[in-house]
Amino acid sequence: VITRSAKPDYCPPNHVLIKVDSYFDFHPVPETEGVSHKSHGLIPVWGFGTVETSTHPKIREGERVYGYLAPTRYLLVPVSPSDVNKHAFYVPRPHLPADRRPYNQLLRCETDPQYTPSPYAEDLTMLYRPLFWTSYWCEDWLHASEYRGGLNTIVKIIGLTSKRNVGFTQRLKLYDEVLDYDSFTASQAMSQGKDHRWIYADVAGNDDLNKRICAHFASPYAGRLVTCISLGMTNLTPSSESPIDWRKNSFDSLVSSGDPTAPTSNFWPRFERFFMVEWLSVRRHQLPIDEIFTRQNQAWKELLADCADWVQLERVNGAMAVKSAYNRLAKEGLGPDKGLIWSMWDEERTWNLSRL
Repeated sequence: VITRSAKPDYCPPNHVLIKVDSYFDFHPVPETEGVSHKSHGLIPVWGFGTVETSTHPKIREGERVYGYLAPTRYLLVPVSPSDVNKHAFYVPRPHLPADRRPYNQLLRCETDPQYTPSPYAEDLTMLYRPLFWTSYWCEDWLHASEYRGGLNTIVKIIGLTSKRNVGFTQRLKLYDEVLDYDSFTASQAMSQGKDHRWIYADVAGNDDLNKRICAHFASPYAGRLVTCISLGMTNLTPSSESPIDWRKNSFDSLVSSGDPTAPTSNFWPRFERFFMVEWLSVRRHQLPIDEIFTRQNQAWKELLADCADWVQLERVNGAMAVKSAYNRLAKEGLGPDKGLIWSMWDEERTWNLSRL
């Protein structure tokens, strides 16, 4: 549903009122007739906004910010008085676990080295930045473990997708080979013998697919599945129950896991949940912060140079248009070559570089 509430006319001390450009517990739900925090939730989405009002002495009006916003035109949020620096400020959410802190930060675009002041670059940032850092730091984690003992072998990356998405995935040129869900077990790549070691990264949360992959590698004639990593749940349904064993990743076995003769887990198949925030916290104790920034900035520049023609951007403006697009997406899905940019404002934002 779409509900309307008055724009806040009072900004308490140490608060900012953000005019949100584009986008359940994360943001409070407006309490109106038929809508409450008990019946509805606000979907948090990565987006950009401009600080319209500020009562915090270190945050100026007109600043461009990026963070985990809500699908609304204006968003009033508290700011931790002592938790403001030149790169970001933080919204206190004590009901969330401490490791969710990055989701509570609002990045200040003026000092963000990965920010490019253009509407197109902002669109790409909203689409790719969170996903890219998950994949980037997951690869860093695997490298730190010597790819579970496979560092001395040639690393080959195989992508699995649906039949209708094979062509698109091949055109990305990110994988050595692309296979479809229905026939991957019969491919030559998946039948290379028991001496090969495999790492499976699951981004879909598809129980049927996961069981088929585990069954394939259970054969003594297949390669060894040394670990399964959960990166996402794009296909998970609320009522699904998985028989697969899951465990929280404490990142405490990186040295021993690099042994190329190490067997698979006694509790195999066991999926490791990779949470980027947790691993980045570990790396901050291992690497100088300047080195982390340098690595990230270089990787981000390379991504922007590479991803420009991956998808076709489609902008949707206005609350009713966004609602219609959301319903259509929920019913029909979306092709892999489309990227949706939604804004609750009826008109396109006027680009004003003087406000940065």
